[in-house]
Amino acid sequence: MFSNCVISRNIQHSCKLLIVGGGSGGCTMAAKLSKYERDVIILEPNDTHYYQPMFTLIGGGMKTISQSRSSTKSVIPKNVNWIQDRVKSFNPKVNIVTTSNGDIINYDYMVVSIGLQYNYDQIIGLREALDEKDSGVCTNYSSQYVEKTYQILQNFNGGNAIFTFPNTPIKCAGAPQKIMYITEDYLRRNGKRNKANIIYKTSTPAIFGVKKYAQKLQQICNARNIEVGTRQNLIKIDATQNKATFEFLDIPNKTESLEYSMLHVTPPMGPPDVLIKSSLSNSAGYLDVDPYTLRHNVYGNIFGIGDCTSCPTSKTGAAVAAQSIIVLKNIINVMNGKNIKDKYDGYTSCPLVTGYSKCILAEFDYNLKPLETFPINQGNELRSMLLMKKHALPFIYWNIMLKGYWNGPKMIRKIMHFGLD
Repeated sequence: MFSNCVISRNIQHSCKLLIVGGGSGGCTMAAKLSKYERDVIILEPNDTHYYQPMFTLIGGGMKTISQSRSSTKSVIPKNVNWIQDRVKSFNPKVNIVTTSNGDIINYDYMVVSIGLQYNYDQIIGLREALDEKDSGVCTNYSSQYVEKTYQILQNFNGGNAIFTFPNTPIKCAGAPQKIMYITEDYLRRNGKRNKANIIYKTSTPAIFGVKKYAQKLQQICNARNIEVGTRQNLIKIDATQNKATFEFLDIPNKTESLEYSMLHVTPPMGPPDVLIKSSLSNSAGYLDVDPYTLRHNVYGNIFGIGDCTSCPTSKTGAAVAAQSIIVLKNIINVMNGKNIKDKYDGYTSCPLVTGYSKCILAEFDYNLKPLETFPINQGNELRSMLLMKKHALPFIYWNIMLKGYWNGPKMIRKIMHFGLD
């Protein structure tokens, strides 16, 4: 039995299977693969593991930060060898990974799951504004800042409340507007709505990428007097003047500056620098995998899962769950010298919280076609979906998915729709 923590310095390691990254994708794959292969190493630097989908609820005061976290040690299988370090470089030609502490890890097969990095510095003044207690600037995307969102919400007394979506791919494309709906609901419940201008500024051409859900969300914005500006991108924050500057992506050299009392910023995101600099990445810097098999397009003994991959789907925990069974089956077949046949259909899900009591459960595939689990119209705001988001999904994550038993709702969908199609 391995100890599931290794403190290392300039040590040579070797394993049959290396998992790089211990977030949702890495821990899920460690749980699944360790049931079939005992010689597994997971490389992950952080002591704490967060259930990030809960951050929206924390920002709205519905959950606490302590409810979203657990120790990394507790979510890594005991029979998996944990090296608590960060990847420094990939050398896939000779099956070697180098860590920040100078360790060398030799592997036969590898799963890469290192997520995205937040590029705060791409917005002038953002980092400084987030660090300033009374700036009115917040983000739900970081455990460091998420509690500030609810503090600002409670202290809001009027003015512009602005919510942004950057000109990059991001984790959970619905999250930038979830907190907007929660804010609007909070202000209405507390008698402050008539003092607020709620504004959504998104770099995208529509409020959401899937037409069915976009239509409903736009109706909600219209009914609640929420202003939506598309193809606009936040480029600068002046925290001393409480001003945010946006560029118009389709009109060269046009910008607009707005005063704000509350500014919720979704930071620009991208693949980690170590991946961009490696031969594993595509031209955009993401792990270059086949979108259906999740196998690397050049190195056949490498697979990817989660946000760092080049898969053209919304980057969510639900996508990780659906991808995990595909990676499991395909990598085992490769390890056994068999052909791979299982394919990922691009399934992803986004529970679009629209207030303190309602949620739209968006589920869709690579073609941006709804792929819904329940035999009801999930395009409607439903209390049941909010309860699922708050209670059922965290339970599934900690107790089923991270233990290797959750492959997404495909089986539930088959049962629920049996005889209805």
